[in-house]
Amino acid sequence: MAAPLSRHPPCQTARSVYAARTVKAKQTLPIILLLVFALTRVPGLMPPNFSAAYGLLFCAGVYFSGAIAWWLPLSVMLGTDLLLNWYYGAALLQPHLLASLLAYASLILLGRQFSRRSSWLSLLAGGVSGAILFYLVTNTLAWFFNPFANPEYTKTLGGWITALTKGTAGYPQTWEFFRNTLLSGGLFTGLFAGAMKLSESRETSEEETTAPDEEPEEAAEADEAKA
Repeated sequence: MAAPLSRHPPCQTARSVYAARTVKAKQTLPIILLLVFALTRVPGLMPPNFSAAYGLLFCAGVYFSGAIAWWLPLSVMLGTDLLLNWYYGAALLQPHLLASLLAYASLILLGRQFSRRSSWLSLLAGGVSGAILFYLVTNTLAWFFNPFANPEYTKTLGGWITALTKGTAGYPQTWEFFRNTLLSGGLFTGLFAGAMKLSESRETSEEETTAPDEEPEEAAEADEAKA
């Protein structure tokens, strides 16, 4: 009597295809959101320092894996920074670009301390913390190196506090930039993490829906083995 044909290979193939499709979807959504973020950097589209950058860089550290978590978001940031310098007629390569890249990298590093299994509230708190970190790092570096020779940025505690609160005369005070940084960091982290949570919830529901369909096949195989 010929042995019955195994049904495992087709089932395993279906599972492999579904798993590959799920992984692809998890990687595609963050990339799409990064591209949308690049469009939000169009000059004049948002208030000063109100940016999706803080939340998306943080979430890139959470949701991307391997080297792509670093090179993709940093490439997007560097490319858009260079385009903005060109748009405003400034030199493409400026000292503050390095400081900005360091601040961007610190947001990704912070995101790496979380995981996609972290709760939405935990990720929201992480995104807000990242916005605060970004503000402290960039303003401290601006005070320390003072590339534009601002007279207010003396190398004292008072000069540092001025850099963090008032800034340079003739410009909006830096605490206003901090307010926008904090609000946008929380807003875009919440939106991004929420989108990812909804996507993962839908994938889990699909897995639960397809799992019972496989049980009859397994039961049939057991009956054939007994026969």
